[in-house]
Amino acid sequence: MTEKSMRQRMLDGELYRGDEETAREIVRAQELTHRINALAPGDHETKRKLLTELLGGLGAETEIRAPMQFDYGYQTFIGARSFVNFGLVCLDVARVTIGDDVQIASNVQLLTAWHPLDPEQRRDKWEAGSPITIGDNVWLGGGVIVCPGVTIGDNTVVGAGAVVVKDLPANVVAVGNPARIVRELR
Repeated sequence: MTEKSMRQRMLDGELYRGDEETAREIVRAQELTHRINALAPGDHETKRKLLTELLGGLGAETEIRAPMQFDYGYQTFIGARSFVNFGLVCLDVARVTIGDDVQIASNVQLLTAWHPLDPEQRRDKWEAGSPITIGDNVWLGGGVIVCPGVTIGDNTVVGAGAVVVKDLPANVVAVGNPARIVRELR
C-alpha cells in the first residue's frame, strides 16, 4: 500500500504539511484571485469565467465582489443567487459549502484550517481542516468569522462581528463572540 500524498491527507481532513503539490495549488488560486481582483468593474463575463475556473462550484446568478482570497478555491461550492460582498477570506483547506440565496457581508472570514495543540506538531508545520457548511438563505453580517467544522442552518442570521465556533440551527439570530442565539425566527 502506498503512502497518501500530503494533498490527499488534506482532502481527507487529516493532518498534513504543505508540499510542492499543495504549494502549486495555492499559487494557482492566488493567480486566479489576483486576476479576478484586478478586473475592470463591469467585466462580469470574464469574472464569471475565472470564478468558475477557481471554485469547485458556482451557482447561477451568484455575485462575488472583489477583492477576495481563497487558499485553494476548488474546495469551495457556492449555490445559486447568493451574494458575497467585498473582502471575503476563504481558507478552504477543507470543503466550504454555501447554499442558495445566501448573503455574505463585507470582510467575512470562512476558516476551515486549524493547527494541532501539540507544540511539536505546530513547530513541524502540521495542519488540518474541518468543513464549513452554510445553509440556504443565510445572512452573515459584516466581519463575521466562521471557524472550522461549523454548520449554519437555513435562514439563520449571524450579526456583524460574530465569531461562530459551534453549529447554529436553522431559523435563529446569533450574535457575539462566541456567537450565541438571541432569537428564533418564524
